[in-house]
Amino acid sequence: MNPESRDLDLRKGDVERPHFEAVTTLSDSQAIRSVDFHPNGKLYAVGSNSKTFRICQYPALSKLRHGHQAAVYPPSVLCKRTKHHRGSIYCTCWSRDGELIATGSNDKTIKYMRFNNDTNQLVGHEMELNMHDGTVRDMCFLDDSSTKSRLLASGGAGDCKIYITDCGTGTPFQAYSGHTGHILSLYSWNNAMFVSGSQDQTIRFWDLRVNVSVNTLDNDRKDGGLESSAVTAVCVDPTGRLLVSGHADSSCTLYDIRGNRPIQRFYPHTAEIRCVRFSPSAYYMLTCSYDNSIRLTDLQGDLAHELSSVVVAEHKDKAITIRWHPTEFSFISTSADKTATLWALPPS
Repeated sequence: MNPESRDLDLRKGDVERPHFEAVTTLSDSQAIRSVDFHPNGKLYAVGSNSKTFRICQYPALSKLRHGHQAAVYPPSVLCKRTKHHRGSIYCTCWSRDGELIATGSNDKTIKYMRFNNDTNQLVGHEMELNMHDGTVRDMCFLDDSSTKSRLLASGGAGDCKIYITDCGTGTPFQAYSGHTGHILSLYSWNNAMFVSGSQDQTIRFWDLRVNVSVNTLDNDRKDGGLESSAVTAVCVDPTGRLLVSGHADSSCTLYDIRGNRPIQRFYPHTAEIRCVRFSPSAYYMLTCSYDNSIRLTDLQGDLAHELSSVVVAEHKDKAITIRWHPTEFSFISTSADKTATLWALPPS
C-alpha cells in the first residue's frame, strides 16, 4: 500500500487534521542547514554550521501511535566527522545509487566520498573540489547514461555559474552561465535535466546535452511567470510535469512544465520560504520557512483551485531544509534552532 494513499483531509478541524509526531531529534552546537536521505531510506546524512557531518540511522516506526508522548530521543549516529569542512556545511546530497555522498560549504569547496552500502561505512579518500569562488549553496547528482558516470551539478555565490563535475575523475568539465545572482537551489529529476533557482529572480532549466539554458521563467513573461522575488527553492515532481518554486516574499508558484505556463501562485507562509519538496508520489508538498513552520499542501485535485495546506511541524527558530523519506510517510526538517528532527505520521 502506498503510504501516501491515506486519506488526509487538510480542511478538517485541528483535532482531526494530520498530526505528525517528532520521533528523533539530532542536536548540534550551531544551526543545521542540510540533510538528505540515502536512497534506500535506512540512513540520512546531516551537515551543520559547526562543520560537523553525520550519518544517522533511520529509526523503526512500528511502535509509533497517535498521542505518542514518549521522550523524543536522538538518532543512532553511525558516522561523525568534526571539522569536515573549514566552514559551515550548506548542502548535502546522496547519489541515486547511494554510493557517493557530497557536501558543499561556505569555505567554497565541495567534498565527496564513497559509501559502502553493505557496511554502511565511508570508504577510501575524500575528493575535494575547488572551482567555486563563493559559498556552495546547493548540489544535485545526475547520471551520464552514455558513460555510466556520476555527475554532480553545483552552484552558489560568487561567479553565478553552475559547474558539472565528473565524479569518476574528480574533474569539473562544464560551467553553465546565465544567472546574474547567487544560485540558491538546484534540483534534478532525471539523468539529463535539472532546474536552478536564483537570487536574480529567475528559474532556469538545463539539459546536459546542450550548453545553454533550455527555458527561463522570470517576471518579464506576459503570463506572469514569476513575481519580483528571489527564487529560494525549486523542485520538480517525479513525472517531470510540475515545478514548484519557493520565494523570499513567502510565495509559492506551481508551474506546468510541459504546457510552459504558470498554474497558480499562493502564500502558505508568512516569511521567506527556504525549501519545497514533493512527496514521492506527488500527492502532497512540504514547504518550510523562516516563520519556523513546515506546511503540508494537498495536491490531489484541480491545481488551479485554492489549495488546502496545514502546519504539520514547527521549530523554535527558522526552518531551513526538509526532505521526505523515499518510501515512508515521514520527513526530516532542519533549523536554526540547532536541531534536525524526524517527523512521522502514526498509523491510522
